[in-house]
Amino acid sequence: MLVTGGSRGIGRAIAEAFVANGDKVAVTSRKGGAPEGALDLVCDITDPAAVEEAYAAAEAAHGPVEVLVANAGITKDTLVLRMSEDDFTSVIDTNLTASFRLAKRASKGMLRLRRGRIIFISSVVGLMGNPGQVNYAASKAGLVGMARSLARELGSRGITANVVAPGFVETEMTAVLTDEQQKAITDRVPLARYATPDEVASAVTWLADAGYVTGAVIPVDGGLGMGH
Repeated sequence: MLVTGGSRGIGRAIAEAFVANGDKVAVTSRKGGAPEGALDLVCDITDPAAVEEAYAAAEAAHGPVEVLVANAGITKDTLVLRMSEDDFTSVIDTNLTASFRLAKRASKGMLRLRRGRIIFISSVVGLMGNPGQVNYAASKAGLVGMARSLARELGSRGITANVVAPGFVETEMTAVLTDEQQKAITDRVPLARYATPDEVASAVTWLADAGYVTGAVIPVDGGLGMGH
């Protein structure tokens, strides 16, 4: 299996969970640093040639990629009137276009095997929206439409495509928030806390085993986005 953005945060927890299950795991990141037991691949997923090289290395080491977890993503948050063209397109290119590229490459091998799992890591922001995140929300919402289209297109070959939509998660990104900012967030969450990366990973590993779930959006958000 292949996990993108797997050197830290949610992606690292996902990779570690699969390694703990005894799976053969390849991890891509921009600078390297895969968890122990995983194949460490340096890859810029916005570069088609680099993606092809990463897939070739993963396949040479582990055989066909049967599970793709497209997790890598970036943010460039600012209000819409201040958002530059690059702020918008770079987030779309990394979060959405690169996920298409990864899924297209993965589907080649999965079609030959007549089985496979494609799992996109989206966000509650893609379902609810958020001020200052027009670019990020658009990219994460796009993953839902992509997954559901892939589910219909590839389902007859035993390939599922699903989305996990985390809410606020304990990561390096949220650790820098002030106590006031963190309280404002948790006050909105029915479970009144952040998720742990491991809780997101458990949803991903479940989907990897769930042969009759496809086109689904699984929220891991403590109830923040219920109804969306």
